[in-house]
Amino acid sequence: MPRVHSARDERFGGYLDDFEIGEVFRHWPGKTVTEADDHLFCLLTMAASPLHIDRHFAATEMAHGRNVVVGTYIYSLLLGMSVPDISGRAVANLGLSDLRHLAPLFHGDTLYGETEVLNRRHSASRPGEGILTVRTDGFNQDRLKVCTFTRSVLLPVRQGKDA
Repeated sequence: MPRVHSARDERFGGYLDDFEIGEVFRHWPGKTVTEADDHLFCLLTMAASPLHIDRHFAATEMAHGRNVVVGTYIYSLLLGMSVPDISGRAVANLGLSDLRHLAPLFHGDTLYGETEVLNRRHSASRPGEGILTVRTDGFNQDRLKVCTFTRSVLLPVRQGKDA
């Protein structure tokens, strides 16, 4: 049975051979997203859509009647939450795929993340390193999945070990 981690173990990231396919990491802590967090991120990244920063617009024009948190911030938070457990030792981030926003996150909601190990393999071109592929899912405080994505990272292999 794969290991399930409810909090970061005594490591920051890991070596490729530390991970098992099917292993799940529940990242801690979660993050309650405030209106100020969302507005600052939107303004810093020039994503200042009224969907995110205009309360009157949201109240009068949007189905839920309130602002939604910008998706790139949700993704950034989930990626950051996963670093201590997954990619803290990464040599490089190799790619991202299947990023989907499945439900809205609103100001005042709390975002939680968990990551499942999907695959690991030695690098064909970089001796002593390998590729870890994981899927990260984000949930609100009611356990509604709001975001999911898959990513691959290049990690070192412990000396003398096979992945």
